[in-house]
Amino acid sequence: MTALSSPGGLHPPRPLQAAGIGLWVFMGVGSALFTLFVAAYIMRMESSDWSSIALPRQLWLSTAWLIAGSLVMQAAAGAAEGAAGRAGVASHAHRRRATLLLATGGACALLFLASQWWAWTALAQARVAWNGNAAASFFYLLTALHGLHVIGGLIAWGVAWRGLANAADERAARLIRLCARYWHFLFGIWLLLFSTLAGVTPEIVRRICGID
Repeated sequence: MTALSSPGGLHPPRPLQAAGIGLWVFMGVGSALFTLFVAAYIMRMESSDWSSIALPRQLWLSTAWLIAGSLVMQAAAGAAEGAAGRAGVASHAHRRRATLLLATGGACALLFLASQWWAWTALAQARVAWNGNAAASFFYLLTALHGLHVIGGLIAWGVAWRGLANAADERAARLIRLCARYWHFLFGIWLLLFSTLAGVTPEIVRRICGID
């Protein structure tokens, strides 16, 4: 049974093929989990005791860091595949570029977490406690759950970093490709959460549901 080809004509080892399948399954489960939480958030809005909170402006900065991280990780994957497909000076140049881009992607994830913590701090200073009302509780829950997924992504990033330093170019390229795929997942989930937190209001929910 032959190995399946990845983008760029690479043939990853079978353990990494299994990791790729496992990642798709994990992202599917994660997407379902976040979708259920968003549905619960929207349904809870219909309650008479719902009190919306003003979202901290730091969330826009968080979004920018996540966009940058997703783009940079994709570029790192491309550079790593370029290193695997070349030899000599060209391979070294692509490998060095992949290393720089991978480091930048990890830094963007750390800055995202820092900006999220800054947002939590701003809410605390505004006396918006996690148990103050339902809207605040959902905000802290959703952003914390997403933050945990980002931390998990940083663990995978560390594996990719070690792979780039120690593994063959082909294996390193596949590791970074998987990491980039997960970064896109994190960005997509964040767009879902941010658009829900910022754009969905009780009035919109009542209008959609036909509630006067």
